[in-house]
Amino acid sequence: MLKFALLGALNYQPMSGYDLKQFTDRSISNFWHAELSQIYATLKALEKDGLITSAAVEQAGRPDRRVYSITEAGKLALNEWLKTPFTEIDQYKDTLLLKLFFSANLGKDAILAQLRLQRSLHQKLVDQYQSETAEIIAKTVKHAPQLRQDALLWEATRRFGEMTEAAYLRWLDETIARIEANF
Repeated sequence: MLKFALLGALNYQPMSGYDLKQFTDRSISNFWHAELSQIYATLKALEKDGLITSAAVEQAGRPDRRVYSITEAGKLALNEWLKTPFTEIDQYKDTLLLKLFFSANLGKDAILAQLRLQRSLHQKLVDQYQSETAEIIAKTVKHAPQLRQDALLWEATRRFGEMTEAAYLRWLDETIARIEANF
């Protein structure tokens, strides 16, 4: 799937691998993430398959920067993937749930400490979705009105992240209260 995330990003504009990492961190990280090493490996494969091209761009006082662009074949592949119905539910993985499932022998204090830490982290994500992410979408539309329809879909994914995190916070609050009262 990373290949299609990168093709989608490059469909907006040419970018370097570092730019693509920044783009994914600021836009799709609430539902898709990748390490820089994964991005570069995928870019290499996409270029080998003829879905993107790259060119070295000189930078004053710094090493050349490799900028990637989507090809017509890449646009066709992206559009075919976008049009293909997704008929399955993604399997969900959550490290906290895995740890919690097996944590009875840790004791109440250790379990509550982990849950409270996670609550803090998830609250930060809600705050980010409500402020920084929403602001990025609004600014993008202001400076690039031609992306208005894209922004409608970006907002839908931002809202999904916000709502998912709010539900996670409710679950954490409920779980913390249950463990405090019954463990």
